[in-house]
Amino acid sequence: MFGNIGATEIIVIAVVALLLFGPKKLPEMMQSVGKGIKEFKKSLNEVEEEIKNSIDDKK
Repeated sequence: MFGNIGATEIIVIAVVALLLFGPKKLPEMMQSVGKGIKEFKKSLNEVEEEIKNSIDDKK
């Protein structure tokens, strides 16, 4: 879904975000988004590991 985003689209999104939130708030928001993505990936990996362990236990 998001794999087809080009440079132009990223620039447009960045400009819109800059206009909406301003230069002072934007870095703080991006840091929060990064932390959220990191937590999501961590949770996803934990669930994947638990599923793998469950499958291995059944063998």
